[in-house]
Amino acid sequence: MEIIAFLIDFILNVDEHLQAFVQAYGAWVYALLFLIIFVETGVVVMPFLPGDSLLFIVGALCGAGLLDWSLAAGLMLVAAILGDQTNYTIGRYFGPKVFKWENSRFFNKNAFNQAHFFYERYGGVTIIIARFMPFIRTFAPFVAGVAEMNRSKFTLYNVIGAVLWVIGLTTAGYFFGNLPWVQANLSSIIWALIIVPGLIAIFGGWRAARAEKARA
Repeated sequence: MEIIAFLIDFILNVDEHLQAFVQAYGAWVYALLFLIIFVETGVVVMPFLPGDSLLFIVGALCGAGLLDWSLAAGLMLVAAILGDQTNYTIGRYFGPKVFKWENSRFFNKNAFNQAHFFYERYGGVTIIIARFMPFIRTFAPFVAGVAEMNRSKFTLYNVIGAVLWVIGLTTAGYFFGNLPWVQANLSSIIWALIIVPGLIAIFGGWRAARAEKARA
């Protein structure tokens, strides 16, 4: 329970925790940023770590002169790319072994074929958009691996999505994160970065399920 409470506090007050970490450990904060982004994108059981809010806050700290933007953004970009690549590889390797293919009642060969077709046809857009959606960005590369999306195609969209996500949000934080209005409403902005993309994902899933029922 203490760990959960700390994680919630860290997510909602990531700016304060990062500033405290910088003051206490200096340059080691860059290793921490790399680790958080890599684990959040690369370990399928760790989707609750901060992503969007962390990138925005890091950009704001860079704008305030507490961190170096090029180093922070560069390391987090590499972490995001490697994280998704690792997650994809885990899904590709363990997916068939978990389901044990046709010999398991938990595996639906037809559903697998549909997932494979979907990721081959639309997976690129999914991988890019998922970057901006909490939880989904952690599972999307894993599912792409399970569905055996072509690795070179996945890698291309993985890099594109990572650049848009990391560079886009850190740049936004750099230029806007230290404005008085943003600082005064930072908690609300962090909540918005967590909740709004999640609601969009839920709405999209609901519409997709409704469309599927209509076609049935």
